This record gives sequence, C-alpha cells and structure tokens, in this order.
Amino acid sequence: MNYDPSLYSRDLAPIPPEKRTWGIYNYAALWVAMSVCIPTYMLASGMIAGGMNWWQAVGTILLGNLIVLGPMVLNAHAGTKYGIPFPVLVRASFGVKGANIPAVLRALVACGWFGIQTWIGGQAIYSMLRIVWPAAETPAASWVCFFAFWLLNMYVVWRGIEIIKKLDAVSAPFMTIVLLLLLFWVTSKAGGIGPVLRAPSRFHSTAEFLRFFVPSLTGMVGFWATVALNIPDFTRYAKSQRAQIIGQSLGLPPAMTLFSFIGVAVTSASAVIFGEQIWDPVVLIGRFQQPPVALIALIAILIATLNTNVAANVVSPSNDFANLAPRYISFRLGGLITGVTGLLMMPWKLMASAQSYVFGWLVGYSALLGPIAGVMIADYYIVRGRSLRLDDLYIRNGVYEYSNGFNYRALAALVAGAAVALVGLVVEPLRWLYNYAWFVGFFASGSVYAALMHSASATMGALPELYVDRK
Repeated sequence: MNYDPSLYSRDLAPIPPEKRTWGIYNYAALWVAMSVCIPTYMLASGMIAGGMNWWQAVGTILLGNLIVLGPMVLNAHAGTKYGIPFPVLVRASFGVKGANIPAVLRALVACGWFGIQTWIGGQAIYSMLRIVWPAAETPAASWVCFFAFWLLNMYVVWRGIEIIKKLDAVSAPFMTIVLLLLLFWVTSKAGGIGPVLRAPSRFHSTAEFLRFFVPSLTGMVGFWATVALNIPDFTRYAKSQRAQIIGQSLGLPPAMTLFSFIGVAVTSASAVIFGEQIWDPVVLIGRFQQPPVALIALIAILIATLNTNVAANVVSPSNDFANLAPRYISFRLGGLITGVTGLLMMPWKLMASAQSYVFGWLVGYSALLGPIAGVMIADYYIVRGRSLRLDDLYIRNGVYEYSNGFNYRALAALVAGAAVALVGLVVEPLRWLYNYAWFVGFFASGSVYAALMHSASATMGALPELYVDRK
C-alpha cells in the first residue's frame, strides 16, 4: 500500500501484533506512576482548602475517576484493535486533514500540563538545593533549577517510548511506599490520623456544598480528559483488550483515590502543625526542619513528576505535532516543540492558587476536550460499529477524505458542544453549563455528531465515508 507521506511516518504507523508487549501490569503501573504526582495531590488539597472535609474530597475524586474511566476504556479499544495512535484514530471522525484540529487542541492542553509539571519539578530541585546549601535561596537559582528539570525531561523524551515503560515499572511501587511513609510521618507530627480526619466541612448547607462540588467534580474529570482522548497512544502497545481494560481499571481509580487521600490528610495535618492549610507540598516540605526527611520526600516528588510529565504530557502532543507534517516532524522533534510551548504558557501563573488551578485551568479546558471525546466515541461506536478501514487512515481520497480532508459535521459538532459549555461563562443564570463543562460538551457534541451523520446518510443514501468494513 502506498501511503501518503503527508499522513504517514514510522512514528504514526500501526504497531504490528508481534510488537504489542504491554500487559496488565504495565497499564496498572502506568496509571499508578501517572497518578502519583503533585497535581493529583494539589487537586485533593485544593478541595480541602476550598472547604470540603476529607471524605467529601476523596469521594469527589473517586467518583470523578470512575466516570472518566468509561471514555478512557472506550477510546482505548481502537488503539488496541488497530495499533494506531490518537491523531490517526481521530482522522476517522474529523477527516484525514481535519484531525489536526482536535489533535492540536489536545496538544496545547498537554503543553500547559507539561509546563505545570516542569515548574513543580524545578521547585522541588530548588527546595532540595536550599536544604543542602541555604545560600542558594535566590530567584536566579529557582529559575536555573526550573530549566535544569526541563532539560532532564527533554533527555527522557529523546530516549523514546520504551524508557517510559521501564521508568513506570520501577518507580510505581517505589513511589507508593515513599508516599505512604510520608503520610505516616506527617500525621504523627500532627498527633495521629484522628485530629486530621476530624476537621469538619466548612459548608453550612447542601446548596453551598453543591456550588463547590459540581465544578470540583468537573475538574476531576477534566484532570484526565486529556489522556481519555490520547489513550490509544498507549493501548496501541497492548497485548489484548483484556490487558488494557483490567490494567486501567486496577490502576486508575485506586491509585488516584489513595494518593488524593494522602494529599487530603497531609494538607489537613499542615493546619494542625503550622496553623494554616498549605496546599502546595513542595512549600510544605520546605517548612520541615529535618533535612533527611525533606530530601527523601523531595526526591520522591521529583521522580513522580518526571514520570508523569513524560508519560501523560509528552507522548500525545509529540504524536499530535508529528501528525501536522509527518515528513518533517518526528516524535522527538514533537517532544521538543511540546517542551518549548510549555514554557511559553507560563505555568507559574496557572499554579498561582487553588482557584486558578481547579476552576480556571481544569474546568476551562474540559469544555474543549469533552466535545472531542463525544465526537470520537459517537463515531467509533454508533456510526462505524467499532470497525475502521485501516489503510484509508493513511491515504488521501479514501473513505475518510470527506470534503478535501475535513469532515465539517464533526467540526460543527465540536463547536456546538464547546459553545454550549462555555455560554455559562457569559450568561450567569446558565453558569451550571460551565460548571458541568466536560459533561455538557461530551453529550452535546456526541449527540449532534451522530444526528448529523445519520441525517446525511438518510438524505443522500449510503455515503462513501460511512462505509464500514465488517469482515
């Protein structure tokens, strides 16, 4: 088959069955490694700082992860079945050229996350430096640490996808043990787990609680909305559907719930120890006066941040940018583009407060990613019955050509879903639409897309682009 060089490269090619080596443990370890990160901790601690008690915060996070596991597993199916990455899969719904639009939207969000994680890792290095060399406490040293961690991330990206698999397999159990020890140490300083868990909710009515709970739940779903789209980038390496489904189910909800509980407990303990709730763990650890303990904890933060950053925030945008021009942009070059764009998005501003992190960043971008997920799932399961013509994803004038490479029905559905979700930002009585941004966008876009494709088929007969190879 002569594939179009503007659509095909070695990085975007289907993974042959004999090279699909990831099993249940690899996917469980991947999710443990990606979950054990500071943004997860800050999501939980931000809910405590916003007024929730421990079980309200942990329950919100558990519910959000159970919800997002659904689209995660659904989108993962095509990656496992055909061995293709996200930017190739999305060609089936948006067209071979139109796929660049959702791919770039997802890539830009990942760049923002890359910047956030790199900023956190740099601050962890800076905190370690201040412990061993107090004279280094200068703004210049902070920025040097930030760029040093950025370079470390770029080195890992340059080594390729297999080093991510090896890092996750080793670090996931190590990080779990270290963080459980950190929880034990901090709560013992606070007089035990009892005083920490007795801290009451600061909400005085159900309505007051719901005003905070709803956007928090949306933020939790939005937290993994990026990976829910690009999960085929990982499941294309799966040995079987069973491996990815069980591995993800065992890894995502338990790991996120456990680590969020640690974030909740440690943040609550900080109020007992220091008289104020400190939601940033790097700042909190810097307040302790025992250098050995602080160094171990900060090293753990550094390892966790590196793993999560590369796996969750570099793999997908690297493929997405490569999809723009496969002949010229490789996975490695895509990773470098991700790194530079992440710097330009000024992550230090996104992490300025719990409010800007949860309600601005997480909820805001979910209004764009929910609609993309809705279109993808509606196309793969409703329109095509889980069957694709693999070769046509890599050629022009095939069944996914639509109109000059763009499926305008998918683009219209994307715009409709995002518009409905974002209208809540400008129309105060409809604020709830924004608070439920991911859910609103997902169902609105999925419904509009399915209706438009059905309508086109009904009015024009069997459209060539709706052909399904069901062999």
